[in-house]
Amino acid sequence: MGEFIKSQNTDHILHLGLDRGRSNALHMEMVLELTQELERAKNDPAVEGIVLHGKEGFFSSGLDLITLYEYDEKGITEFWNAFMDLVYNLTSFPKPSIAAVTGHSPAGGCVLAICCDYRVMAEGEFIIGLNEVPVGIVVPSSIFSLYSFWIGQAQAYRNLLEGKLLNPTDAYSCGLIDETVPADRILTAAARKAKVYAQFDKTAWATTKLNLRKELLKTLEDSKTIAINQVLEQWWKPSTRQILKTIIGNLTAKKA
Repeated sequence: MGEFIKSQNTDHILHLGLDRGRSNALHMEMVLELTQELERAKNDPAVEGIVLHGKEGFFSSGLDLITLYEYDEKGITEFWNAFMDLVYNLTSFPKPSIAAVTGHSPAGGCVLAICCDYRVMAEGEFIIGLNEVPVGIVVPSSIFSLYSFWIGQAQAYRNLLEGKLLNPTDAYSCGLIDETVPADRILTAAARKAKVYAQFDKTAWATTKLNLRKELLKTLEDSKTIAINQVLEQWWKPSTRQILKTIIGNLTAKKA
């Protein structure tokens, strides 16, 4: 059992549970642990598909800004490299991958969900979307490609530039989410979908998936260095640090 990722194989479907605090905010150790779990799942013949899930109320709140703010230059560079590698590994995962979006899923949480083949989201007062711009974080062109892969370029463009967050109903309407279910049925619904995909010929399914994602994967790979450099340049700007400081102040006050 990992420290931040809880894994359980049920009937050849590996459930990977994000498990860090209340909101599953991502930091270096968690990103590396999830990457390792994906590598293991990819090579394990007993795993026919994965369900990536959070816990009640949160899938993942995205990057842990409180922790990341304290990283030095080397630390934050390593983090962004690891995060972009995770995005690539999850997008190129050859077996069925289902996101069980168990609650709020802004920013990095939404990114993890859109790497998967299918998204089931819990009904309720939850939000999903990419709200990086209002936080002062640059959205790389590769993440735009990943987002628009599902909802189309015009919609992705509009959403990204205003950092729009959607409730489950609106997310379903625009194709960001494939299904909404009551929270207590979400893992069952996600596992059922994974089994539907897993019943097909493994090679035909995997090869087709990777064919359909070929351009997307090439974009992720080719633009990685530029993306990270843009994000890092913005990250250290006094204006960005000020926005982050305000957000962190709010988050810390909420925790208290």
